[in-house]
Amino acid sequence: MTGWVVLLVLVALAAAAGVVVVRRRRAERLAAADALRRVTAVAEEDVTRFGEELQELHVETLVTDLDAPMRQDYQRALDAYEAAKDLLRDVQQPADVKGVTRSLEDGRHAMACVLARQADEPLPQRLSPCFFNPAHGPSTTEVAWAPPGGIERDVPVCRADAERLAAGADPDTRMVRRDGAMVPWYDGGAAYRPYVSGYYGNAAAQGLFPAVFLGAVLAGPALGTAGHDLEGGGYDGSGFDGGGFDGGGFDGGF
Repeated sequence: MTGWVVLLVLVALAAAAGVVVVRRRRAERLAAADALRRVTAVAEEDVTRFGEELQELHVETLVTDLDAPMRQDYQRALDAYEAAKDLLRDVQQPADVKGVTRSLEDGRHAMACVLARQADEPLPQRLSPCFFNPAHGPSTTEVAWAPPGGIERDVPVCRADAERLAAGADPDTRMVRRDGAMVPWYDGGAAYRPYVSGYYGNAAAQGLFPAVFLGAVLAGPALGTAGHDLEGGGYDGSGFDGGGFDGGGFDGGF
């Protein structure tokens, strides 16, 4: 009789464990699907915005004589836009979004080159996109800035945001959805790391972008939390694993 009791208990425990596993896997699938929807929606918004800005640029080019370098930059911007649209259509998992935003970063630099040539200004360097919103295009300077409760650091910003900050105004920050609320992209959590990687990965690998902020997205906790620690991210207060990206590098692990 005791043997049957033990057997029944074991069967019950196995069934309970099976239910837990099924529920956990279902929760993981739902979380993965939600992350895919959120990061894809943000990338889609950026593609649409870039397309609208290219359309405005096209209208300007109708009344501007384009020399060969301007035409090349303009064509590069158009090609990047088409590539971003194609990659967006093919997104199957969050990691695929990285290619979309990488194409947008290239296209925005090309468009900035067209505008600089039109204004007879020096061509923009291939610097990090504006920290507050990558849709602002390449950064033009660095400013000292700190998130609420965080450490002040120099961040790359576009001209418009630099002027806003100098005037005491808030920067035009890219907002994303997290837990039902809109938050700055750097507080968006790990779901947005492919989106961030495409925009800032190359610049971070070259030391042109503060790795600590990307580490915050990688690890998940809100950047504005005072005294936060990036568990598992190796953040020691000076950078990401001593100031760089270790092991597989930014592209490999982000």
